[in-house]
Amino acid sequence: MTMGTTEESEAFLTEVCWHYYVNELTQSEVARAMGVTRLRVNRALQEARAAGIVRVEITSPFLARIEMQEELRQKLNLDEVICAPANPEAHDYHMPAGAALAAWLEPGLREGRWRSIGVSWGMTLKNAFLRLPRMTLPGVEIVSMIGGTSQGGSFNSFGIASGFADKLGASYSLFSAPIYLSPGTDKAGFLSEGVFKTHLRKLEKLDLAVLVVGDVTDKSFLVSMGLPSGITADDLRAAGAVGDVLGHFLTVDGVEVDHPINRCAIGLDLDSLSQVPQCVLAAAGAHKVEAIIASCRRGVVDTLITDDVTGHLILDKLG
Repeated sequence: MTMGTTEESEAFLTEVCWHYYVNELTQSEVARAMGVTRLRVNRALQEARAAGIVRVEITSPFLARIEMQEELRQKLNLDEVICAPANPEAHDYHMPAGAALAAWLEPGLREGRWRSIGVSWGMTLKNAFLRLPRMTLPGVEIVSMIGGTSQGGSFNSFGIASGFADKLGASYSLFSAPIYLSPGTDKAGFLSEGVFKTHLRKLEKLDLAVLVVGDVTDKSFLVSMGLPSGITADDLRAAGAVGDVLGHFLTVDGVEVDHPINRCAIGLDLDSLSQVPQCVLAAAGAHKVEAIIASCRRGVVDTLITDDVTGHLILDKLG
């Protein structure tokens, strides 16, 4: 974007707008969060509108926190890190990361970078597709990378795939299977059915994978509602698990835990996920810090989208 101000000024204007329009803070709350005066916030909003940064949405993809993003990128060995400004006093760990994911996806979708897009599930992804503008992309297919549950409504894997497809005018393909088979079930035999074989072939041809991670507490919908009978969060933590990617539980070093649940998971396996040309992870929250680190160390993330509150916590954990 060409402006008559410096890049630093654009960063400040964008952060003010993000807090005001996306995080829905008042001008006084924005001023307190950023450590500036309310008058400066008011003038920044006026300048942003005059400069064209703000119409109905924030058009500039540039966000502040450059130093934090670069430090995270290097320490996690990633291609890119984006930290959206969050409200530290009332941390919503779904909305800022979801909005930033939508801002990241939109130009790539408009430019036709991806034809086959794999999605997982969760409230962060729901927030993302709700913030995307309506498009008409009949050549794009949204493919669910994980089985579903009978609960979870609009944020389970079925709702996420169909929600993205509806917003984008795209087609979609559901993995019409449970997340986990019962222990002892013949997984190879189950997946040999024609409908599953067709879906698995689609997963081998993804251009982009859109991921979230789960932790190992009741804050995770998968842990609270989706685990096989007889398996508890305590069992998983005892095995060293700190979180999951696509239903596969990892240690903080990114190694899949030695537990039967990982052998029962239905969906894209992590070795195959690491071969997808581009993988973006959108996740935030203090409870997900170790899971974010684990997924990055597993080598299944190219771009991390989080918020600045979580970014600081990740850096504190990494030391």
